[in-house]
Amino acid sequence: MRILNLALNDLLQIIRDWKSFLFLLIMPVIFTLVFGFAFGGFDTGDEEVDPRLPVGFVDQDQEQISPVLFALLKKSDAIRPVTFEEDTTLEELERIVAEDELAAMIIVPDGYSESLPTDQKLKLIIIQKEATSAGATVQNGVQAAVNRLTNSISAAQFSTMIQAQFNPFGSQTDQDAYFDGSLENAVASWDAPPFTLISTQTGAEEERAEQPNAFSHSSPGMMVQFAIAGLIGAAGILVIERKSGSLQRLLTTAISRTEILIGHFLAMFLMVLIQFTILIGFAAIFLDVGYFDAPLATILVTLTTALFVASMGMLIGTLAKSEEQVIMYSLIPMFILSGLGGAWVPLEFTSPTFRTVGHFTPVAWAMDGFQNIVMRGMGLESVLMPAAILLGFTAACFGLAVWRFEYE
Repeated sequence: MRILNLALNDLLQIIRDWKSFLFLLIMPVIFTLVFGFAFGGFDTGDEEVDPRLPVGFVDQDQEQISPVLFALLKKSDAIRPVTFEEDTTLEELERIVAEDELAAMIIVPDGYSESLPTDQKLKLIIIQKEATSAGATVQNGVQAAVNRLTNSISAAQFSTMIQAQFNPFGSQTDQDAYFDGSLENAVASWDAPPFTLISTQTGAEEERAEQPNAFSHSSPGMMVQFAIAGLIGAAGILVIERKSGSLQRLLTTAISRTEILIGHFLAMFLMVLIQFTILIGFAAIFLDVGYFDAPLATILVTLTTALFVASMGMLIGTLAKSEEQVIMYSLIPMFILSGLGGAWVPLEFTSPTFRTVGHFTPVAWAMDGFQNIVMRGMGLESVLMPAAILLGFTAACFGLAVWRFEYE
């Protein structure tokens, strides 16, 4: 109860300050609109942009199954295959991926088609960067296509076996032709399966799928940026308590140091969570940003980002000695993390080195999580890695804040 009282007291102090309202809500909305217009918000042009991750496709097999696999990959919602000549060297393929020209490279090894109907199936060779959200997306997309392919082959084999029992084939050529036709039908059935569980798109969502929404980048970018800026008021409460002696008097009461930390942390977390909820609702309703397309994924990224921002606020509050230092410790990291993390300009538009450096920042992972939802149309699995990394940043900042608080 003491923790809740402390958190509510902090929230009341934040609400009373008009500057908090400015940084938490007004400025994010204004900058979301400005950056959205800069990247073509409300543009009614007919040009279509494919938001899927581009991946290379090298067919070293050159048999009847590999084109079927390529066709299945083309239907993926997450990846877009780009063909390469089969004699392209491995060094060249690795260079293309290393320099982020493509998200990954898929190599169909020689003998792949012949191995699929057997128990000793060859595996696809995938060249990608490890421990990245793009890599996980590619793995999921390829695995989905391979699963459809192997299931289709099994269906074609079963159909051929039944046909041979009741109406034997006149020759091996006839049997192979029947198998190829059955395989084609099985693959085509994935486009219109007899029974599916789907989420129906509204007209607004179909329009978003046809033409990416420029606010899908500016909305999460400005939301995260100004959440950090909003820490000025929240972190400043700790400084004021320390300077006025309120913190020392509070320590003489029944409340413990741990409860004090948790109370202040809870207040910052709730403040950021309320801010995110309002801004996400605004963007989804008025700017047609697809946060509600994957609600569980949106909730997970929102919670983990709010936890990180709150832990950063705790660290600022324990490090700063004056209100001026709170402003400096909030705004400088805000500009650095937002710039490097892709809150202003998508990291896809920057150099490979810049993208690598950017992903050492928590903002880049928060942006990856939100963009997987609102730009790439992906679900919960796509945000698990960004959420886990944000929790790691949260633990690091909160641990430093606790150490600093105990040291004092």
